[in-house]
Amino acid sequence: MQPMPAEQTQARRFGKARSARSTAVLEDYVELISDLLGTTGEARPTDIARRLGVSHPTAIDTIARLKREDLVTARPYRGVFLTEKGETLAKRVRTRHRLVVDVLLALGVPQEAAEADAEGIEHHVSDVTLKAFAEFLRDAKGPRKA
Repeated sequence: MQPMPAEQTQARRFGKARSARSTAVLEDYVELISDLLGTTGEARPTDIARRLGVSHPTAIDTIARLKREDLVTARPYRGVFLTEKGETLAKRVRTRHRLVVDVLLALGVPQEAAEADAEGIEHHVSDVTLKAFAEFLRDAKGPRKA
């Protein structure tokens, strides 16, 4: 059995995990809204709810939270749109997601499992770890042969 970490260290770790869980929902919504806008031109609460597997009232409540965080705007009968802050977050989340998926694929994880697992991992991984993931992928590709 490994020794327990110092109290402050352990509290910091658990605090980071709680914070990640709190922001994960917002990140998932922003990423999905960006995807919907990019592919269909609109992000309606009904579509958001169906794609996230939540009830319509849950989607409406979360969209209200996104508005309070200045991540989205919503217009009656026109759907939900990302603010500049929301677009920036969506790009960061998408990049992080792709990087986690690519690492899992490089490790031999099947595509569907890598995509599903990345949905959880991407919200909890630190910038330090993401940098290590990127370096791992760069090293795994190695020098190109002419």
